[in-house]
Amino acid sequence: MRPLGAGDPRALGEYRVLGRLGTGGMGQVFLGRTPDGRTVAIKLIHPHLAHEPEFRRRFRQEVAAARRVSGEWTMPVLDSDTEGELPWLATGFVPGPSLTRVVEELHGPLPEFTVWRLAEGLASALGAIHGVGVMHRDLKPSNVLITLEGPRVIDFGIARAADASIATRTGIAVGSPGYMAPEQVRGERLTEASDVFGLGAVLAYAVTGNGPFGDRDSAAHTLMHRVIAEPPDLTGLAGPLRDLVERCLDKDPARRPTPLEIAAEAARHVDPNGEEGVWLPPALTARLGKEAAGLLALGGPAAEDPTAGPAEPSSTPYNMPTMTASSGERTPPRPGTPPPPRA
Repeated sequence: MRPLGAGDPRALGEYRVLGRLGTGGMGQVFLGRTPDGRTVAIKLIHPHLAHEPEFRRRFRQEVAAARRVSGEWTMPVLDSDTEGELPWLATGFVPGPSLTRVVEELHGPLPEFTVWRLAEGLASALGAIHGVGVMHRDLKPSNVLITLEGPRVIDFGIARAADASIATRTGIAVGSPGYMAPEQVRGERLTEASDVFGLGAVLAYAVTGNGPFGDRDSAAHTLMHRVIAEPPDLTGLAGPLRDLVERCLDKDPARRPTPLEIAAEAARHVDPNGEEGVWLPPALTARLGKEAAGLLALGGPAAEDPTAGPAEPSSTPYNMPTMTASSGERTPPRPGTPPPPRA
């Protein structure tokens, strides 16, 4: 988290703004705090989008839809102001880096036992999102947070408002090259299977450290061509995990597995005799615990420093619920699967 700049807001609605978390294509993200001390993430929309009537209309629709999502591994929309000069929305906040940062800075590619748990959590999140008629549309490593409890999917659904606005002006598909499904690249109608393609690409990245169609240094048009016309590069994946990723990345959306099927398959590869609460490598668990404690303890509730974050961290790990293929209901959390200790 970075300190607030001279032009940053000090309050949005009832929320005191504590610091800057980052900037994305739709807006700036701030850490905020409610009067009763709860921390939230607040996305403040960029002015150039806020001034477009079509964006406003779609943003209102997508925020209303996203507020119905309440899955275990999503970050729910808690509040919003869609009518202000600069619209904003507030979501739940948990301390955790993006999958991108975990792979590129904190640890490197993740072990298979962690990626199976990642697959289970992401599939459960997509099941919750799709269950209320919302699609994510932009599932990629930077939209997956890695926490001590499990992965969290962020920015679901809301991307559609920006996508529609940009597509209206430019006539091109909008998304993240290399993680967009072929039908999204072609500007065709998207379905839930389009999000499954993104899930498969995210899993490949988590295992190998590279996107299956190239890295972010590749030109966007090159990545899009590969997504449509070339098989994914799955070097470094093997066995059942490789098979699952290949099926998720099928060019034909009708042949991709559903989130329910992915969650059920991932559950079969989790050792029920593993140590409860363990889903990350030990060194990464220690690193995330230290970072979470540092972020949430900054200054405490009574601090005058505007970058302080007051809330206590969620420090008791628990495991991802599974989704049963028969009903779509989540079963209670169950033990994880630790490997032999490793760095």
